[in-house]
Amino acid sequence: MSSGSKQRIIFLDLMRALAVLMMIQGHTIDTFLGDQYRTFDSNIYDIWFTLRGFTAPIFMFVSGVTFTYLLRSQSVPFFENPRVNKGVHRFIILLVIGYLLRFPTPRMFDFSEVNHGQWLTFFTVDALHLIAFGILIILFLSYIAEKYKRSDYLIFSLGAVFFFFMFPLAEKINWANFLPIPFAAYFYQGTGSYFPLFPWAGYVISGALLGSYLAKNPLSFSSKQLSYKLFLFGVISLVVCYSIHEFEDFLYGENFFWTDNTSLIFYRLGFILMLNSLMSFISLRLKQIPDIITKFGKNTLLVYVIHVVVLYGSAWIPGFGMFYSKTLNIPLSILAAILLIVFMFWFVSLFERMKNYRRRKIVAVEI
Repeated sequence: MSSGSKQRIIFLDLMRALAVLMMIQGHTIDTFLGDQYRTFDSNIYDIWFTLRGFTAPIFMFVSGVTFTYLLRSQSVPFFENPRVNKGVHRFIILLVIGYLLRFPTPRMFDFSEVNHGQWLTFFTVDALHLIAFGILIILFLSYIAEKYKRSDYLIFSLGAVFFFFMFPLAEKINWANFLPIPFAAYFYQGTGSYFPLFPWAGYVISGALLGSYLAKNPLSFSSKQLSYKLFLFGVISLVVCYSIHEFEDFLYGENFFWTDNTSLIFYRLGFILMLNSLMSFISLRLKQIPDIITKFGKNTLLVYVIHVVVLYGSAWIPGFGMFYSKTLNIPLSILAAILLIVFMFWFVSLFERMKNYRRRKIVAVEI
């Protein structure tokens, strides 16, 4: 294995593991921390709340990077690329799991007692739904780029810009007046969705830009140039954020920055790019990372599902949040997050051992 390969694995696994760790601690503390401690007069809470706003964009961006990197690493025509079928399969799996986690009744085929609020919860678009459609959009844009012989960078950039800049317009339309709620939920937050396509799909497609670059420039992993370029684009994104914010202030007067407006979108994107810059720089100085970190990054879907069920439960299993929601102080909430992270590391390690044991057993039978 070349040094470039080693750097590639370290860089991507560090980002995936970091995204999952941020997700677990964010969900856990938000579930258990009492309302009396949720005050911006506390510097600790203020910092945590700010960082938590980056968790979902980082998770989505890294998903786009990883999928597109694997897709574009195959130097074959689109319909001959095995990653296309895997992407479609991944889309279906993510969508099915996303809806199962919000299934409104323990009776699989009896919906007679499901009320309107439960239906809205079931149709809520969450992270898995968004990433599923993000992958599908990346496949579509990749096909367009190949068919019309256009650069990935151009097509992906246009795609990301579309979802980012159409957000203010999409959010003002009451899509439920034109579409059934299951479909309207993908376009705005009006039905209770956390991550509709506008603007969140833009982060997945932005990750696709980096994924395509990494696939086409495999030696970039062993060069500081990648870190410098990511940092530069991060700065550019922050400049765009500031410019949009000033333009909005000029047109409409003072507004609230910490709401989902276009300037905040580019603020988050700038932070993500700078974080990737830092991780790529760190990876240059690491010959290897603990195996558990690699396994943790590889099993992001498993970690997501298990930690969601532990915290929030499902139609069939109660979660801890049902009994201890917003009841703990700051130290106990942090302790709960640490315990869940440790549990997830243990669970992933156990899962990998079981997979390896099954492989050895199958090989022994074949021999």
